[in-house]
Amino acid sequence: MLPIDAAAHSSRWRRRHPVDKAVLGLGLTVLAISLPPWPGAALVLLTALAVLLGPAGVPGRRLWRAYRVPLGFSVTGALPLLVRVGGPGGFVSWAADGPPRAGEVLLRTSAASLGVLLFAFTTPMSDLLPRLVRAGVPAPLVDVALVTYRMSFLLLDSVRRVREAQAARLGHTTRAATWRSLGGLGATAFVRSFDRAARLQTGLAGRGYDGTLRVLVPEARVSVRFTALSVALLAALTALTLVLERRLP
Repeated sequence: MLPIDAAAHSSRWRRRHPVDKAVLGLGLTVLAISLPPWPGAALVLLTALAVLLGPAGVPGRRLWRAYRVPLGFSVTGALPLLVRVGGPGGFVSWAADGPPRAGEVLLRTSAASLGVLLFAFTTPMSDLLPRLVRAGVPAPLVDVALVTYRMSFLLLDSVRRVREAQAARLGHTTRAATWRSLGGLGATAFVRSFDRAARLQTGLAGRGYDGTLRVLVPEARVSVRFTALSVALLAALTALTLVLERRLP
């Protein structure tokens, strides 16, 4: 199980309906994209961080391990805005408005990523995917997502076991041995994934699979109070942003 999925299963908000958490987490993401980056995205970033570490109870170390990946993409996307290709300054020169634009992109993307992580750290996929059918998503599409989600964990577990076996047999002592082990790892994972898929198909056929996977979904109701508080928080952030935008230079 991935760390973010394990955190979602042990979250304080695990028993809440996904709609409750979607209103808050995805609402913060929408605000980060639509509001002015300063001070809007900065306020969204601080709010999402406070909710994640506070009421949601996400451990800081786990949050950083998950957040550093989208943060790296955000930094990578912002850096090219600092330079300009061509023009009177030469083939490559510093862009006049590069730092402000790079800062805006970095603020927007980092804040939006925290909003998505708020939803991901509190909502297991096993709680979300089956409910998508009720929302109008075609059942075969949801079934494919469920099977892919399950198979991804099995594949990662197989890769981990093969790597441990290779390390125990000194398969990573030299660079050449590492490359050979990497090739063997890829071949073994490829063969095992097809073997597991074939066994899964045989098992489903033996259980009378008729085109729909029926799974038990934990009972949960949409909390009017939680949703109302989330909407109020989003409205307060929007109003505060508009007020500060007029007063700040």
